Amino acid sequence: GPIAINCSTYIGYKKAGFIGGVVGTLGMCLPSFIIIYMISLFFDRFLEITWFASAFRGIQVCVIYIIFSAGLKLFKKIKKTPFNLIGIVVTFVAIVTLSLLSVSFSSIFYILIFAFIGMSVFFVKYMKEKKDAEEVEK
Repeated sequence: GPIAINCSTYIGYKKAGFIGGVVGTLGMCLPSFIIIYMISLFFDRFLEITWFASAFRGIQVCVIYIIFSAGLKLFKKIKKTPFNLIGIVVTFVAIVTLSLLSVSFSSIFYILIFAFIGMSVFFVKYMKEKKDAEEVEK
């Protein structure tokens, strides 16, 4: 998980600097990545097995619940600004609409799009505050 990756990066950095941090991170991430990649090569074959496909459908329901539960926890902790609420509503409507229309759109794109928008809003606010501070100094 993230704590293990952070620890391995930190220890690698403390022992061997930047390169140590990179090697520590790769040493923690690569084994899992390789295993998942190897499983993905044979995943379609596994889905041909009836009991495996049924078990996987059951797991999908659990994953949906876990994601929904995590989303609710995040929603409770988020600042309820107009920007955040509009972002949540737009994302929710987009997800439901694309799902109903059977359009394949990765959730990673939602994350990247709203990360870009959020960073843009932050940058605009930062530049405005910086400009206002410069005007106060004058």
